[in-house]
Amino acid sequence: MAEKEWYKAWFSSPFYHKLYFEHDEIEAQNFILRLLDCLKVANGSRVLDVACGRGRHSKFLAAQELDVTGIDISFESIEFAKRFEKENLHFYQHDMRMPMWINYFDYAFNFFTSFGYFGTNREHDDAVRTIAKSLKRGGTLLFDYLNVHYVEEHLVHDEIKSVDSTKYEIHRWMNEDFFYKKIIVSDRSLESPAQFTEKVAKLSLGDFTDMLSFQGLQVVDVFGDYNLKAYHVNKTPRMIVVAKK
Repeated sequence: MAEKEWYKAWFSSPFYHKLYFEHDEIEAQNFILRLLDCLKVANGSRVLDVACGRGRHSKFLAAQELDVTGIDISFESIEFAKRFEKENLHFYQHDMRMPMWINYFDYAFNFFTSFGYFGTNREHDDAVRTIAKSLKRGGTLLFDYLNVHYVEEHLVHDEIKSVDSTKYEIHRWMNEDFFYKKIIVSDRSLESPAQFTEKVAKLSLGDFTDMLSFQGLQVVDVFGDYNLKAYHVNKTPRMIVVAKK
C-alpha cells in the first residue's frame, strides 16, 4: 500500500470505525450541541460535513433541523451513509482536495482530526481552498484538530486496546513533520493480523491561520477542548479553529 494512500484503505475498514467511533457518541453529540449554540447556527442553515465517514455527525446535525451534506473519500463509507439520506441529509463520495460547490454553504465542519493526512503542504492547501470556496460570503469554517504541542508532550508510545472481541496493538512515534501511529488488528475474522499506519501532519495554529488567510478567511476563535474552553498552546488537547469568510 503506497504511503499516500494509507487513509483510503484504513478509513474503509470496519476496524477503523470500531476503534474510534462506537463508544464516544455522547461526547461527540454534546460537543456538536455546544458548538451549534456557540456559533448561533440557525435552523435550515446549509452545512458541509467534510470527511464525514459513515455519517454519524451528519445524521446528528440533520436532526438539529439543518440542511446537511456529507462528503468523504471512502466509497465504502459513503455507500453505508447513503442509507440514512433524507430531505435534509445527503452524502457524496468526494476528495476534499478537488473542486466542488461554490459559494453554497453557511458552515463547513471538519471534525475529530479528519485533516492533515496528505503528504505535502500543497495538498493541504488544496483542501482548504476547496472548503473555503464552498462557503458563502460570511460563512464559517471549523477545523477540529489535535494540538500538536500538547500531543508532543503527552505521546503514549505503546498501547493495547480491546473493543469487543477485536484487539488493537498501537505504536506511536513522530518526526519533525508528522505523527505516526501503527495499528495491528487481531480479530477472529482475520486469517492473520492486519496492519495500518496513520500519518498526521504537525499543523500548528500558525499553519492554519496562514492557510485560511490565503483563502480569504480570518480566524475568529480557537477552543482547546470539546467543552469549548480557551485554547492554550501546551495545556489543551485540541485546537478547534473557527474562521469566517
